[in-house]
Amino acid sequence: MTLTTTSFDWVRQLVHRESAIVLQPGKEYLVEARLLPIARQAGVPDVSQFVEKVRTRPDPDSTRRIVEALTTNETSWFRDGDPFTALTSTVLPALLADRGPNERLHIWSAACSSGQEAYTIAMLLEDALPNAASRVSITATDISREMVERTRAGRFSQLEVNRGLPAPMLVRHFTRAGSEWEVAPALRRMVTASECNLAAPFPRMGPFDVVYLRNVLIYFDLPTKQAILRRVRDVMRPDGWLFLGAAETTLGVDDSWERVVVGRSSAYRPLKGK
Repeated sequence: MTLTTTSFDWVRQLVHRESAIVLQPGKEYLVEARLLPIARQAGVPDVSQFVEKVRTRPDPDSTRRIVEALTTNETSWFRDGDPFTALTSTVLPALLADRGPNERLHIWSAACSSGQEAYTIAMLLEDALPNAASRVSITATDISREMVERTRAGRFSQLEVNRGLPAPMLVRHFTRAGSEWEVAPALRRMVTASECNLAAPFPRMGPFDVVYLRNVLIYFDLPTKQAILRRVRDVMRPDGWLFLGAAETTLGVDDSWERVVVGRSSAYRPLKGK
């Protein structure tokens, strides 16, 4: 490992300042692995040399690439399963009963990585709703410019579609594009991708009926989690639904949410008067 303590500490501070993500001591190997390809692209064979170069002669593109490299882009189709089953079995019927027949449903897939979650939602709604593309709007956001561009492209490798995408859905909603698979136009019309740093004030968006904010709060400290949940509540409908990751909860973090059991999953709803 070539990463010095000084370089690691500088990267930790940069990542926390720009994204509020906490890199604990012991993550040096992660920083080394994620930054080495960027350092080599810059013509620097050593990660510490690359970090020192950026530290002493900072430029926006290099600092952005460092931060983006250290955000976690782990994702798959139908990840954990139950929150998506809950969408079609419980949440969608409730929303359709409460909304007018011509009212669009707005869903936010936050920290969407390369788009699998957003397109999972789109496939489910395409199968469940007639003319879903005209009735549903899905906003997919991520801090990484590269991930946003990948979501917009809607193209996935064979390895990526093998990670949780049922074969019948692949055939129904994708077409071959060379060595990749491309999502159908109807799904792409539902999904709009843009950059959003959850740790900073949100851009103008919403109000949302459903928010998927899954497997991301675990990377933040308590004050940042509280701030994010407050801002999420501000962009949700009063009767909206929030899905978090299996290891995440609002309990003990923000008391303005009510936890509800939805099938084998849990969701959180804004408490009235909070």
